[in-house]
Amino acid sequence: MGFDLDLTLADTREGISAVYRALSEETGVPIDTDAVVRRIGPPLEVEIGYWFPPEQVPEMTARYRAVYADIAIPATAVMAGARESLEAVRALGGRVVVVSGKNQLDTERTVRHLDFPVDVVVGGLFGTDKGAALREHRATAYVGDHLGDVDAARAAEITSVGVATGSFDVAALVDYGADVVLPDLRAFPDWLTRRYDGRNPNGHQEGRPDGYSDAVPDVRG
Repeated sequence: MGFDLDLTLADTREGISAVYRALSEETGVPIDTDAVVRRIGPPLEVEIGYWFPPEQVPEMTARYRAVYADIAIPATAVMAGARESLEAVRALGGRVVVVSGKNQLDTERTVRHLDFPVDVVVGGLFGTDKGAALREHRATAYVGDHLGDVDAARAAEITSVGVATGSFDVAALVDYGADVVLPDLRAFPDWLTRRYDGRNPNGHQEGRPDGYSDAVPDVRG
C-alpha cells in the first residue's frame, strides 16, 4: 500500500512555515507562509521560485534543505488517523511504501521522527513520476492529499485514494477523478477492511487490484 507523506501521513505545515520564515529573515525577502502551506506537494524548487528569481533558486533550495532537519522535523506531527492506517495495512499482512516529493534524506528523517512502521521509503518524486516507484514496490493503491497523487496512482495503474487533508477538498478530489475519496485518514482503516475483506493488500504489479470497481468513488464527510 502506497502513501504520500506531507499532509497525508505527516503534518509538516508548521515546520515548513518555520523554514520559510528563517529564509525570509536571512534574505530580507517577504514570504507569505500561509500561501506556502496551501501549496505543499509539488517539488521544492517550484515553491522557492515563487519568492526568488530563477538564478537564486538553486542556492535557496540548498539553504532550505540545509536547515530543514533542525527546524522543520522537530515541528512535524502525525496527521489524524495516520498511525492507525499504517497499522491497519500491517494487520492485513500488507507492506507500507511511502513515496514523497520531499527529498530522500528528509523523507527518511521524517518517517523516523514520527516512528512510522514503513517498509520502503522513496523520496524526490512528484505526480506521474511516482508511478514507477509504486509499480516497482507492487503497491495496489496510493493514498495522498494532492491531485498529483491521483496522477501517480493513474501512472501506476492502481487505485487512487484521496484524503481531503491538504490543499484539495472532497469535491476537488472527486471532480479530478480519484477512485476513492475520504475526509481524512481516520476513515481509512474501515475502507481498507471493506476493500480487501481480510485479504492481504499486497498485490500484483500490473493493472488494478483484484476486486477493483469503476463505481462512483466512496465519498465520506
